[in-house]
Amino acid sequence: MKKILALVLAMLMVVGMTSALAAGEHIEIVSKGFQHEYWQAVKKGAEAKAEELGVTVNFVGPASESEYAEQLEQLKAAIDAAPSAIGLAALSTETCLDAIADAQAKNIPIIGFDSGVPGAPEGAILANAATDNYAAGAMAAEMVYEAIAARIEAAEGTVRIGVSAQDNVSESVTLRGLGFIDKMAELCGSVKLEGDTFYCEHATCGSDDSAKVIIETLVPAQVTSELSLIDCNTLLSKEDTIAIYGSNQHSAEAIISANENLQVCGTGETDVIAAGFDSGAVIKAAVADGVMLGAITQAPFAMGAAVVELCVAAANGETVADVDTGCQWYTAENMNDEDIAVNLYN
Repeated sequence: MKKILALVLAMLMVVGMTSALAAGEHIEIVSKGFQHEYWQAVKKGAEAKAEELGVTVNFVGPASESEYAEQLEQLKAAIDAAPSAIGLAALSTETCLDAIADAQAKNIPIIGFDSGVPGAPEGAILANAATDNYAAGAMAAEMVYEAIAARIEAAEGTVRIGVSAQDNVSESVTLRGLGFIDKMAELCGSVKLEGDTFYCEHATCGSDDSAKVIIETLVPAQVTSELSLIDCNTLLSKEDTIAIYGSNQHSAEAIISANENLQVCGTGETDVIAAGFDSGAVIKAAVADGVMLGAITQAPFAMGAAVVELCVAAANGETVADVDTGCQWYTAENMNDEDIAVNLYN
């Protein structure tokens, strides 16, 4: 009898192990796209972690970050593949709501990453792997303010800080913009808000028409380099502009492109102080050359690894929680430091 019981227990253990491994066999990851090198770095992190854990991943994304319909079709295809779990960085939660509900009905766990999936049905998104984007935006504001505080104090009239935002719908982009605006308002005492309605209405700092500092946020009608370049040209061409911030790789590169003609950005006392977000060869060169004061880097490789790890855990029925994948401020002085350089992709 004891031998039979031992055999049964052994068989149950094997079945349990097999089902746990099977639950992590295949993961679908739907990113925001491959328009920027950032997503390639996330993909590398995901593939490295998948190899380590012995699972397979299918990492997809639309051609650009304005292709909501294309991402939706990719999400539907991911669900149809009946994976063990799905990682999703939603361009628009509203567009994906029905598909997310479908995945939930089919008991396919979803892990959000990068911007997450704000507003998704309760319980549909089990955890998020992302930068604390609001805090990252605030960090950029602190660094920029340090460089312009004396100029604000000495100015006889108003001074302007430009914000170039790729969009006003993606949670990651909007939080980076709002974090920057709110922190800058706190440091300045008060600000007058101009430009895009979303950022003006959602900034918790409010707008003071009598403030010395104007923060103007511009958002293109579509996510294209040409339209963002026009926005940055507009901001940099204003005589009272003393600083500008781009809240992702797309917007930061638009600032750099606009400056190629205007030649107003730099780190001198009369230059426009520019700050960016993310990495890539163009931004790294601008920081190294002093065109940009600095930029915020995320940890895209670590983010990709984290989303796969969370997907496997969720597929195995484990309790999962949000993971803050972190961020850093890099400049010409520290960008080659080992702990920062690892996150600066080309």
